[in-house]
Amino acid sequence: MDARPVLGKCPVCDEKMVISRLTCPHCGTAVEGRFQSCKFCALTPQQRDMVEIFLKVRGNIKEVERELGISYPTVRNRLEDIVRSLGYRLAPAPEEERLAAKRKEVLDALSAGEITAEEAAKRLRSLR
Repeated sequence: MDARPVLGKCPVCDEKMVISRLTCPHCGTAVEGRFQSCKFCALTPQQRDMVEIFLKVRGNIKEVERELGISYPTVRNRLEDIVRSLGYRLAPAPEEERLAAKRKEVLDALSAGEITAEEAAKRLRSLR
């Protein structure tokens, strides 16, 4: 009997699926109940392929780029999507944190009346 991969999400409502029956392919014994699937079962087939390639090349992003024929930013975005799909929160990149701090400084200066709205807009545009 050919086994199909476990569906992580319901194809109708997109909610997490629950495994309710396990069967031994050798003797036919079946166990019924509510069984939790692994985190990786919730990933799409494309995400699981990406994880497999990432592990195969031992986390070398250049090799992932080469294997999939995609750019570095695309690899990073896909990996971040996988991390979020597994239920983890991503810490902002250091550059993003620096820009966020700079934006906050400009907005604080505007709130305090130290600069005009036009000056704030100019400074925020220069941060891009």
